[in-house]
Amino acid sequence: MPTMSLSISTNVLSLHAQRRASAAGEDIARTISRLSSGLRINGAKDDAAGLAISDRMTSSLNGLNQAGRNINDAASMLQVADGAMAQVTENLQRLRQLAVQGGSSSFSSSDREALQQEAREILASITEIGTNTEFNGEAVFSQDLGSIGGDKAKRAVIDGLKSGGWLTQSEKLISKYYGIQGDGANLRIDLDALNDGPSNVLAYVAWPNLMMALDMSDFTLTGTADGGDGLDRIVAHEMVHAVMYRDTGMNLPGWFIEGAAELIHGADDRVRGATNNGATAATTAFVADFENSVYAGGFAATRYMHDQLKEMGVEGGIKGIMTYLGDNRGNTLTQALNAVTNGAIADEAAFVADFKANGVDYIQNVMNLNNADTGAIGGLDADGGPERDARSVIPDGSDRPPDKPLAGFNVVFPETSSTTAMRKVQIQVGANATDHIEISLSAMNAGALGLDGLDLRRTSIAIRHIDEALAFVSNQRTSVGASSKRLEIAASAAAISSENLAASRSRIVDTDYAAETAALTRAQILQQAGTAMVAQANNVPRTVLSLLR
Repeated sequence: MPTMSLSISTNVLSLHAQRRASAAGEDIARTISRLSSGLRINGAKDDAAGLAISDRMTSSLNGLNQAGRNINDAASMLQVADGAMAQVTENLQRLRQLAVQGGSSSFSSSDREALQQEAREILASITEIGTNTEFNGEAVFSQDLGSIGGDKAKRAVIDGLKSGGWLTQSEKLISKYYGIQGDGANLRIDLDALNDGPSNVLAYVAWPNLMMALDMSDFTLTGTADGGDGLDRIVAHEMVHAVMYRDTGMNLPGWFIEGAAELIHGADDRVRGATNNGATAATTAFVADFENSVYAGGFAATRYMHDQLKEMGVEGGIKGIMTYLGDNRGNTLTQALNAVTNGAIADEAAFVADFKANGVDYIQNVMNLNNADTGAIGGLDADGGPERDARSVIPDGSDRPPDKPLAGFNVVFPETSSTTAMRKVQIQVGANATDHIEISLSAMNAGALGLDGLDLRRTSIAIRHIDEALAFVSNQRTSVGASSKRLEIAASAAAISSENLAASRSRIVDTDYAAETAALTRAQILQQAGTAMVAQANNVPRTVLSLLR
């Protein structure tokens, strides 16, 4: 058993008591630091790993808290946007009311101008809302000038086809004067397939898969119902081809195919130009070679046939030929002429010879090339009917649904892609770089809504455009509402994450006051005991004096 020697040079007991008293003092200092700061970790030495973890948690917590403020700001911006769009919707509803009101024929021209003036003011107000609505100094909506209707010229053509009467009225004329109609086949409209520059090929119909191609470079749109430059007449011409192909089979000479298409809307202007206004020399040459002048020559010959058939008692003239061909699809013009005239016109060759013999006199003395009437079937010159000039030969307007303008065909219109740009707003909704939501806000000016230049006189088109604008704004409000809801969910998620993360960090860095108070009491007692023991240990060397006495 070891024994402790007595010495006065080194007081081991005192050193031990001092060390324990010092350690108790350090414990007291650390505990007081924790109690006074409320933090368990006041420096890296307290818990290096815990400090690293808590710092990362603090970054995330600060990010989540800031994200919550970001979300609140974004929600406020969306409230401003929705309020502005609500005003736009109210203006559009009033605009639609005016369009419906203007559809009544009881209004005078001055009344309509008053309606149009109010419409202009409403459109200006819509543009002002879209331009001046701001949040924190920034425009809320996109300032792009693209239209929801896409290319303006193409949209105007489609308007004419759908609601302007170009297709509907052409079909009615063909049915009335030719007695033939489509069989329900698809008729695809293509505005891109033909592009050979102005004044070349204006349009064509391709078969067997029916497609009507229109050359946009020839369609100079003026805002009038016929599209300007008689675009409705071009469509009527091509509609004759489409109906004839489906009903007659087109086993016919080219001059008759084109002549019948010209006769539906009249082509006196073509004949006038080709014959130098009926001059004898030019007319003689024209008639002699009429088969190679398929438009003007075909028109003159077909109109001559129309008159000849009426004189022979064929009801409707050319209509008799067309209905026969419709009932006997694939038959030739020879068969049709022979059948409807009971052999009076034996064949196509006999008719051609007759026209070449009498065509000059017919053009010079029967056709009137200088009045306003176009020479169309059913009109003043051809049938003694009402004058049908270039503007009125194809009536305006349609009584059919815009997407189904034809009874005999299923019209497939080209897609009109919107060119309206979106303003992208990115909202940081979380602590990480990828935690963001993108909000899209479209333009809200009159041009972007496809209403620039809205003409209330064209009621059906105006109403359809306003309805498209209303649907667009409604969709945008729905999108804003969905984004608001998403932000609300993101705000809730950020708050929950922040709460849980704060609790997790608290368990790492916060002081446990119950434990630390107990530790302080223990350390104070140990320090006091250590101090007392230091005093006791310092008295131990004095026992050596008793040995020296």
